[in-house]
Amino acid sequence: MNVRAYLPRLLVLAALGFLGTSGIAQADQGGPESACQQGEFCLWSAENYGATLQQLDLRTANPEECIALPDGMSGKSFVNLLDRDVTVYQSTECTTEGDFTTYPGHGTYVPHAPFVVRAVKIWDMA
Repeated sequence: MNVRAYLPRLLVLAALGFLGTSGIAQADQGGPESACQQGEFCLWSAENYGATLQQLDLRTANPEECIALPDGMSGKSFVNLLDRDVTVYQSTECTTEGDFTTYPGHGTYVPHAPFVVRAVKIWDMA
C-alpha cells in the first residue's frame, strides 16, 4: 500500500476532526446550558446568550406577577427551563399593547428574541 498517495487526504481529515472538536468544546464552555440551570428562566441583554444575564426562579419571582427587568436592561435572548410557561413582553408593564409571546417551560431556547423584552410573567400551573 502506498501511504504517500493517501497522506494528503489523511491530513485533511485530521485537520477537520481537530477543528470540529475544538468548536464543540468552545460552544459548551459559554453556551446557555452552562449559565441557566433547570428551574430557571434566564434572559440575556444580547442575542445568542451574550452580555448581561438576568436569572429568575420561583424563589425570586411570584407566579402571575409582572416582573419588569432592572433599569437599563432589556432582553434579546432567553431560555425557559422552568416547569411553567413564561410570557415575555415588550412593555415594562406586561401590557398587551406591545408585542408579547408565551413560551413553554422544560427547555425553550430563544437565541434571537422576536422583539426587545422588557418584562416577563411566569404563569401558575393549572
